[in-house]
Amino acid sequence: MPTTSSRLLALLSLLQTRRDWSGEVLARRLDVSTRTVRRDVDRLRGLGYRIATTKGPDGGYRLDAGADLPPLLFDDDQAIAVAVALQLAATTGAGLGTQVADGALRALTTLRQVLPARLRRRLDTLPVTVVEPPGGPPSDVDGAVLLALGAAVHAREVLRLDYAGADGAALDRDRPPRRVEPHHLVTWRGRWYLVAWDLDRKDWRTYRADRITPRVPTGPRFAPRDLPGGDVATFVTGRFRGSEGSRSWPCEGEVVLDLPWADVRPHAGDGVVEALGPDRTRLVAGAWSWTALAASLCRFDAEVEVVGPPELAAAFDLLSQRCARAGRGIDPS
Repeated sequence: MPTTSSRLLALLSLLQTRRDWSGEVLARRLDVSTRTVRRDVDRLRGLGYRIATTKGPDGGYRLDAGADLPPLLFDDDQAIAVAVALQLAATTGAGLGTQVADGALRALTTLRQVLPARLRRRLDTLPVTVVEPPGGPPSDVDGAVLLALGAAVHAREVLRLDYAGADGAALDRDRPPRRVEPHHLVTWRGRWYLVAWDLDRKDWRTYRADRITPRVPTGPRFAPRDLPGGDVATFVTGRFRGSEGSRSWPCEGEVVLDLPWADVRPHAGDGVVEALGPDRTRLVAGAWSWTALAASLCRFDAEVEVVGPPELAAAFDLLSQRCARAGRGIDPS
C-alpha cells in the first residue's frame, strides 16, 4: 500500500495530465477506493491546490489554476529536470536577459535547499557548461544518460560507451565499446555534448549525448588533460567553427549592405552590425570558408559591397560563376 505522501503525488500527477477525471477512474489508477480519492483531494485542497468538483452522472475532479502558488510536489526525475533547466537558465538567461538569469539562480538555490540528500548528490554530479545559448532544435536526451555521463565526469572515471551514427542506425552491441576519458558535459545551441579524450584514437572528441549509450561499470580513474585552447568553451566553439583552439571563425570579412540596420541585425548571428545610414549597414561576419561566407551574405537579398579582405571578393566571383553555370542548365521553356 503506498504511503499517503506518495499517493498524493501520484494523484496530483494524474490531475495535471488532463482536464477532467472521474472519481472511479482515479480510484482504479491509484488502486484505492473512491472514498480515499475524496480524502486525498481534500488534502490537496488544504495544501493550496484548487481542485474543482465536476458535475455529471459519475462526478469527477479538475485541477484549476490558483491565484496563489501552492506548494509544488515533484517526483525524483521531475525535480532533477527542473533543477537542470534552472541551472541552464541561470547561466544563459534563456535568451531573455539578466533578470531571468537572476530569478533562475534564486529558484535553483531555493530548490536545492529542499532537495533530499540523494537528489542533491545526483544534481551535484551533473556539471554543465553552456557554450552557446539555445538557437537550434533541442536534442532528445534520456535523463538517465545525462546523469550517467555527469557522474563519470564528476568522478573522473573512464567511460565505456556505444555511439550511434548520424544515420540513426541501430547500435551494434557486438562491437567493442569506445573508451573515453569524459572531461566536460556541455550544451551548444540546445544540444548536449560530451567532451572526452578518446583512448583508442588518442584525440579529443565531442559526442552528441543523444547518440550515447553508456556501458557499466565505468573504468579506472584518470588525471585530467589540458584541452586545446585552454578552456572548454574555446575548444567546443573552435571545433564547431573549424578553428581549432580559437573562438573566432577561420574566415572573417567585412561588407556594406544596402539595407537598414533593423533588417540586418535579426539575421546576422554573431556578426558585428553597424548602421551607416538609413539604408546602409556595415556587417563583419565569419564562416568556416570564404565561399560559405559569401553564400551566407547573399541571403540578405540586397546589394553587397565587399570592404575586405580580397579572399572574400574572390569567393563572391567564384560563387557568381557557379550560380551562372547552374542557371544555364535550366531550360526556360
